[in-house]
Amino acid sequence: MEVHQPTPITPAAMPAPLVSVQPGHVPTVASVVLPDGRVVTGYAMSPMQPEPLAAKPAVSRAAVNVALGGVGFLAVCGGLLLLTTFITALTALITQLITLAAVLFGGYAAVQIFKPSGAKSGNTFHIRKATFKRNHFNG
Repeated sequence: MEVHQPTPITPAAMPAPLVSVQPGHVPTVASVVLPDGRVVTGYAMSPMQPEPLAAKPAVSRAAVNVALGGVGFLAVCGGLLLLTTFITALTALITQLITLAAVLFGGYAAVQIFKPSGAKSGNTFHIRKATFKRNHFNG
């Protein structure tokens, strides 16, 4: 039986690494020789830099005051519009209630006046003799 012993490779026996020519926009290649003789080749990477933020234009105090004043003016106008609408609706409601009371009272008076004389109740209703005394209708 024959035993073969491996022969170690010395770094001098290794061929020189091939260096390729890189275009100008590609970074140069860095090569590192490890202690066991291997060569590691790679690109050097620079850390990522965030893009610079665009400078915000300065806003003048006058522009801010004008904008806030406009918003306040619109809010006041809206409030006044709502208040006017509420007052108009309330006036219409009161007018309708007064009209309803007048119609009911007028209907009651008409029924009492135009009833046949035999169907009249014990209540006497004289329009010409009616008086108002202390906000009370006395018929």
